[in-house]
Amino acid sequence: MRRPTVRRSRVIAAVVALGGSAGILVSQFAYAPASHAADRGGAPDSNANDRPGAAQGLGQLSGLLPRDHLTEESAIQVDLTNETVRLPLYPGTAPVPTDPSKTEKVWFVLLDASDQGLAHDLGVNFAPKLANIAISDPAAVQTVTLDSPTPTENKFGPAVVHFAGAPDFTPTRIATPGQNGFPLAHFQPGSVAGPGYSPFIKIAGSDVVYNAPIVAAGDGPFDVTTHTNTEDRVLGVHIAPPSPPGQFLQSFADLLFVKGFDAGQPIVYLSTDAGQPLTAVLERSTYVPALDAAAYNGGDDFLGSARERLFGFINGQTGHDNPQAQGFRNLVVDGHASEDASASNTSLINDLRNGGDLLNVFGDFPTLTDPRHADAYSPLWDAQLGLWTQKAIDEGLNKRQIDENQVFNLAATRPDLITGFDPATGQPAAYGASGVDINCAVIGFTHDAPTANLAAPVPNSQFPPL
Repeated sequence: MRRPTVRRSRVIAAVVALGGSAGILVSQFAYAPASHAADRGGAPDSNANDRPGAAQGLGQLSGLLPRDHLTEESAIQVDLTNETVRLPLYPGTAPVPTDPSKTEKVWFVLLDASDQGLAHDLGVNFAPKLANIAISDPAAVQTVTLDSPTPTENKFGPAVVHFAGAPDFTPTRIATPGQNGFPLAHFQPGSVAGPGYSPFIKIAGSDVVYNAPIVAAGDGPFDVTTHTNTEDRVLGVHIAPPSPPGQFLQSFADLLFVKGFDAGQPIVYLSTDAGQPLTAVLERSTYVPALDAAAYNGGDDFLGSARERLFGFINGQTGHDNPQAQGFRNLVVDGHASEDASASNTSLINDLRNGGDLLNVFGDFPTLTDPRHADAYSPLWDAQLGLWTQKAIDEGLNKRQIDENQVFNLAATRPDLITGFDPATGQPAAYGASGVDINCAVIGFTHDAPTANLAAPVPNSQFPPL
């Protein structure tokens, strides 16, 4: 069976109030990306110094991403100028979150599947670890039912999915910057799971787990400015009219993607859900408490885990023209985190496009050469948060990180430069899982495909041994 051209990534975002002067420092190891032609638009050049791209090292920054750069093969397009991925939109029904006695129309996207054949058939990422997601946490997967339409009702097209629960999109997202940007002074998720909702579904009668987040509700019009009936990353919705005979007209949604890195290469992914309120705010995603106990913190490559590692940085450098900028503070200071995302908010889109995003580092990715790591991809990321020490800051060593092994090696050998971070206290902690999990499906890469890590792991830095 053909291995998809690419599949796999990591992201991170969530953390509560930082305390004290240690408060805003997340980490990245020493790497200074070179300049690249893609900053000026168009495809990146092949200059040996262009690794992985532009002054910001973000690869191609404008135009449409070439289709051979996609891991999410069902994506209709990835528009790098407007920071959006256009995905097929599928119909469903669900109880109204604020009044479960009523039912409403909902719209969802398909991103990952735990079965390789079905993932290939649907053009989504293959994520075998999702088969483990309900271990010790049955609420992390909702069972749905599927219509069985007659030929008269459906000549060609998707069947309606009936969900047990749905998100409530009506809350107002709040992300008020603190004195130094991050931690936030006030925050509130703009989308919250209703009773019974999880983005991970199983169809009654099947054991395959799909990543199928609901991103809009109702029959329209859809609010893609303040997001009262759409998720906070939805910048456009198109509902197709009835298809003429012999044709299929596709509904779709344009969603704001997120930028990051894997194995030294810039990637893009989509953040849709998080198990903690602050994470959901920073990620512009739906707060789904049921995901918080999904199997399991710190597990990654161990038996029964549904998660993959993602590396985020609390107090990395900031600045629009700074090729070392990265992390939570960078997002709040330079990424317009307090504003609503919309197609008309071009200042937000342009700042994210040019380095104001979280720029998290992912672990396993679908395009990695070793199948052991390509097939270890999961959209459920287990965040490992880094906090740069004052020494690292004073010596200018709090640089942008772009590779999992380099981060691991740094954490294992230089605790004087980087520590972990405790979201509950805002203080330094042992490096490792932080209790933060995020549903982030990978979309593709914007320069070269991630194929291998930039460094070999040092002894005892990770498991299994490599």
